[in-house]
Amino acid sequence: MLRGVLGKTFRLVGYTIQYGCIAHCAFEYVGGVVMCSGPSMEPTIQNSDIVFAENVSRHFYGIQRGDIVIAKSPSDPKSNICKRVIGLEGDKILTTSPSDFFKSHIYVPTGHVWLEGDNLQNSTDSRYYGPIPYGLIRGRIFFKIWPLSDFGFLRDSPNGHRFSDN
Repeated sequence: MLRGVLGKTFRLVGYTIQYGCIAHCAFEYVGGVVMCSGPSMEPTIQNSDIVFAENVSRHFYGIQRGDIVIAKSPSDPKSNICKRVIGLEGDKILTTSPSDFFKSHIYVPTGHVWLEGDNLQNSTDSRYYGPIPYGLIRGRIFFKIWPLSDFGFLRDSPNGHRFSDN
């Protein structure tokens, strides 16, 4: 009897580990559901909106200007940020200070991206911490799940003029 109970217990533990590994790989390499918090991506993504983030693009350097990404925060590695890609490596970005008095140009270095929130007045982003390494990107958001009234693919940036700077 003890042998039967131990056998069933070990089988259960084995299946749990296998399914845990499959789930980890799915969430790490395929994608997952994410809840975004904070006002920095308004009006595109509101506080507590639930979105789907796919992780395949980051592995194949498929991130493009205008994509909304989830990335590790450069100032707090325990938290994630949700921002829009404004510039890729080699791009020239027009940066502004919070007061809009000082404008300057910066080139995005190799292996980095420039991220900004859609709500420029209420976003801590690359204007504060500079370009972030591509390796901090966790996934690309492209679909809103909740609220149901906004269900569907995400719309373009309200700051579309920020993508082309000559």
